[in-house]
Amino acid sequence: MTVEHHVLNPATEELVRTVPATTPAEVDAAVGRAAAAQRQWAAAAPADRARLLRRFAAVVDDHVEELARLEVLEAGHTIGNARWEAGNARDLLDYAAGGVERLTGRQIPVPGGLDITVLEPLGVVGVIAPWNFPLPIAAWGTAPALAAGNAVLLKPAETTPLTALRLAELALVAGLPEHLFQVLPGAGDVAGNALVEHLGVAKIVFTGSTRVGKQIMATCADRVKRVTLELGGKSPNIVFADCDLDAAVAATPMSFLDNSGQDCCARTRILVQRSVYDRFLDLLAPAVEAVVVGDPADEKTQMGPLISGAQLDRVRSYVPDDVKAIRGSAPEGPGFWFPPTVLTDIAPDAPAAREEVFGPVAVVLPFEDEEDAVRLANATEYGLSGSIWTRDVGRALRVSRAVQAGNLSVNSHSSVRYWTPFGGYKQSGLGRELGPDALAAFTETKNVFISTEA
Repeated sequence: MTVEHHVLNPATEELVRTVPATTPAEVDAAVGRAAAAQRQWAAAAPADRARLLRRFAAVVDDHVEELARLEVLEAGHTIGNARWEAGNARDLLDYAAGGVERLTGRQIPVPGGLDITVLEPLGVVGVIAPWNFPLPIAAWGTAPALAAGNAVLLKPAETTPLTALRLAELALVAGLPEHLFQVLPGAGDVAGNALVEHLGVAKIVFTGSTRVGKQIMATCADRVKRVTLELGGKSPNIVFADCDLDAAVAATPMSFLDNSGQDCCARTRILVQRSVYDRFLDLLAPAVEAVVVGDPADEKTQMGPLISGAQLDRVRSYVPDDVKAIRGSAPEGPGFWFPPTVLTDIAPDAPAAREEVFGPVAVVLPFEDEEDAVRLANATEYGLSGSIWTRDVGRALRVSRAVQAGNLSVNSHSSVRYWTPFGGYKQSGLGRELGPDALAAFTETKNVFISTEA
């Protein structure tokens, strides 16, 4: 019997489409097809591979609006965000294509001969993408892996497979070899596990929860399989008294409400220096209350629904009805809606202050000085991202070096650029994605010594 996953519109709870789930036997067959296609792909001239990836980017560009609308339907993203996400996938394919002909080894001085290193593709790579940013994160693993000469098997989340399936169709339109890039929708504990366990898959790229990431890492360790993990986050937004307070406040709501807070980089711990704490809260309340929550297809909407009923229940569990908070508004009726919420009277060790809520909920905590700010910022098992607001360049550099996180922004909440490396410290993950070294993460380094002695 064929198992199907129901894709629901999070804003209406209406059925969008049913998608057949991939079985372990089908994963095995896909690995075999991918291995054959990968050998053909790796043997092609670098210029030809680069040209096809640029053509893939151009085809995605022709379908940005279609992909964005799919993302709105399956993930509940606002249309503005969804257009950025589709454009990010396009841009990353273009950027990765530029690295194909620059994936060079080295010549190392040695006595008695010539020593060179060669970067060779791994083979078949499995990419397991999450539901919170289905399209761009799928591209983060897929684009550099293809550019480095690998085949890719992409397992999207059960709730958000539609943009991934369409991306694979566009790859064929662009002229990529058949079976080089395949999408395997299905359950994580079925299709995902089969991909992780398969000996024909050389590397797994996983974005998701720390709990599942640990399980994947353990399975990969047993098979000595490479893994890149981008996991949870509980990122701080550190506001010093000397900053432009109006700018800091204005930027705060969407630092944790973007994508309805379903973002590993969400600045859900707002740390404010005590001397400006009360003033910050006075300014923050109207800014949070003004956020437009509603139909994600409406151009004016700033925040849409949560992904599912289960996620809504999880978020609700962190916010008791009687807790003191700044609250925005959200639609009533069908859909998985939760209002923007800032908890203003909460202990630093409370669950909402320590755990990843993955919803539109932040906590605000006071700190005394620079040392106290760093202590609070690091008082978490996570270390993915964070922000520092100050006019003092020296302080910005000191605090940036002291905060244990992989991606920090000063006077900004920007975490992700495809030109720069992205990844976490501590329980937030292992390895780096994006940036100029992304392709090398999908290669083996081979060393060759050539004797020149007579």
